[in-house]
Amino acid sequence: MIFIINQTSYILLILITLLWELFFTLSGDPSWLVIKALILLLPLKKILYKHLYTLEWVNFIIILFFIEGVVRAWSDPLPSQLFALIEVLLTFIFFLTSLFIFKK
Repeated sequence: MIFIINQTSYILLILITLLWELFFTLSGDPSWLVIKALILLLPLKKILYKHLYTLEWVNFIIILFFIEGVVRAWSDPLPSQLFALIEVLLTFIFFLTSLFIFKK
């Protein structure tokens, strides 16, 4: 069950990042920051296959997304601020479930 929550939060993080940077940017135009979704797509296959080594190093990337979400939640105006808060929540869920997986 923990793996399912972990994988779901990761997939939702990819989707929210794509949605945010393609359609809900501050300028109204798609942003080049959509590249960060590609960074998340690289280890997706191994995460879905429950490869623990991949799960270990992806947490270092997730921490960067957490930091970005906190900064943008603090500094961006409202539509972008909501996406940033969702990003923070999803990264926290992913990181926390990863800790539970490693504890087993």
